[in-house]
Amino acid sequence: MSFSEKLLRLRKEKGYSQEALAEKLCTTRQAVSKWENGQGFPETEKLLMIGNLFEVSIDYLLKETEEKSGREERGYYVSQEMAEGYLSYQQKLSNRIATGVCLLILACLPYLMFRQEPVVYSFLIILLAAAGIVVLVSAILRDEERYHVLQKEALILDQSYVKQLAERLNRLKRKYAAVIIVGAGMVATGGMAFFLEKKGIAEGALIPYYPVCVVLIAIGAYVIIRASTLWSSYDLLIYNEKHVNRRNAGFWKKIRKKLAD
Repeated sequence: MSFSEKLLRLRKEKGYSQEALAEKLCTTRQAVSKWENGQGFPETEKLLMIGNLFEVSIDYLLKETEEKSGREERGYYVSQEMAEGYLSYQQKLSNRIATGVCLLILACLPYLMFRQEPVVYSFLIILLAAAGIVVLVSAILRDEERYHVLQKEALILDQSYVKQLAERLNRLKRKYAAVIIVGAGMVATGGMAFFLEKKGIAEGALIPYYPVCVVLIAIGAYVIIRASTLWSSYDLLIYNEKHVNRRNAGFWKKIRKKLAD
């Protein structure tokens, strides 16, 4: 695929007219038309602007690539820079969400520790719960719309980069799996104490350890959310076709259900 074909595809994927693209690049519609028809080539400054606008590398724009025989490759092109930005964003987002959930769970602690002092535990509960809500809201407000397309469209990535991501995930899988197992064990251990007391099996022996159990549940939830979110982020990029098929299957399942009703 030549530069002209790539520019045309990128422009159409973004929904820009030649006039709109020319305005963003501080040039004329005639210049954009010549570039897309292979009758001219932008200067280095314009190439950098095109790369930044469409979030693709200069190497991708300049390197000649071949279409796969027998079919046209369709989808949203994801540059290495955008993919790395997405992974970094997901890491920060998962940390905020996990922290918010952890704080909300820990809001139960003051009641368990200061039952005889309603004013103290009420104040601390409100403080922790408010902190958790603020962190969760901040995660929502800092949502970056440019990454929404990765969840909705079939993605096109450089296969050598996909291979690098797969190798990176293989190195991290054991760590993520261990973290998730440990986190699930902490949640189960903490929850078991409440379950046994509720059923009257422990006969009050575990009540003094309720604060410890809440901390275990909070930490377990934190590490599970972090590890599972990061793992799924890599999966989305590496096994995108699987995600697209699953999403499409879910869509048609809903359609069939509506038709049946």
